[in-house]
Amino acid sequence: MLSGDYLRLTWSTLRSGRMRAVLTVTGIAIGITAVMMLTTLGEGLRIYVLENFSQFGSRIIAINPGKSQTGGMGALLSSTQPLTLEDAQSLRSLPYAIEVVPLVQGAGAIEFGRRVRHTDILGTGSDAASAWRFNVVLGRFLPQSAGYSQPFAVLGHKVRVELFGSANPLGSFIRVGGERYRVIGVMEEKGQMLGFDLDDIVYIPIDRALTLFNRTGLMEIDITYRAATTAEAMAERIRERMIARHGGEDFSIMTQDEMLASLDRILGILTLAIGGLGGISLLVGAIGILTIMVTTVRERRGEIGLLRAIGATRQQILRLFLAEAVLLAMAGGLVGLLLSALFLGLLALAIPALPIQISPLFLLLALGLSFLVGLAAGTLPALQASRLNPVVALQGE
Repeated sequence: MLSGDYLRLTWSTLRSGRMRAVLTVTGIAIGITAVMMLTTLGEGLRIYVLENFSQFGSRIIAINPGKSQTGGMGALLSSTQPLTLEDAQSLRSLPYAIEVVPLVQGAGAIEFGRRVRHTDILGTGSDAASAWRFNVVLGRFLPQSAGYSQPFAVLGHKVRVELFGSANPLGSFIRVGGERYRVIGVMEEKGQMLGFDLDDIVYIPIDRALTLFNRTGLMEIDITYRAATTAEAMAERIRERMIARHGGEDFSIMTQDEMLASLDRILGILTLAIGGLGGISLLVGAIGILTIMVTTVRERRGEIGLLRAIGATRQQILRLFLAEAVLLAMAGGLVGLLLSALFLGLLALAIPALPIQISPLFLLLALGLSFLVGLAAGTLPALQASRLNPVVALQGE
């Protein structure tokens, strides 16, 4: 049996059962569309989040109180010394250190006249804007202070709009958590990241924030460093300095590379999980191919017997039915890709801000997946057809 014979027989079989073939192709197409849509949106979301996270700079190391890894009852009972402003000041003298940003966060009421907005309050130092690559559009950021800081506040974009509208807020007095502050700056609009609104924040000096929130320690210290050193070397310098001050390693250090790697792993797993949900639809399509091919083998027993009687081998019968299953699955895959492109194009037009990342690898994987589905679903019926006794098949017909 020549290759052309396989194609003619397969095509004639599909034409004779158009409705059955259309339903089978539709089932696979829906599965491929679901997988492509979900994985593409998941990959786009992963890249979008990583890009937004990277906007804070590529050379940042974060220090948090407490060890990230603990072992045994002794570790659970050991005391943890909080991070202090003195720790942050000491880290400024490290080689290659550029900016040191102490950080404490809380929430409270921001009042201006009769207007009140409940939002996040971020206590930080004068280096925060430059370290995080945040720009000030009006006024200036928090100044350096040798002693107890002046009651100055810098508003996020949304807070400024809610409290002042289009008016210039510089020089105005607001109440932050019941205390009186003077507005000296407004930050540029940044949007949201990981569900956190970067515009709905009020920045106040770190020492005043510690008093306002009645805290004895910092939540985090961020350090930026020069390109002349590596993240690992800088992290080791920080570790040595902090151990010397605390008498032990009761803190956690995470570099920007580690943050991005951890976030990438989490989002990658999420993308695979989302794709797996779409794969359920593809599984249903595979079951449809299996059911139809089993039915086809039963209906074509006489044809199989006749082919065997005129010299067709078992391998040729096997390849014939496998070709039908694979052709149906591949046709469904192509239709699914076209539907995916159509739906993603409509989504991009309807929601321009939606992160859509179409990877050529996903297109190839979708076609490869269609091929594997057809091969897997068609193997059992094809084996069943190849093992039919031609005499019994013809007698049954």
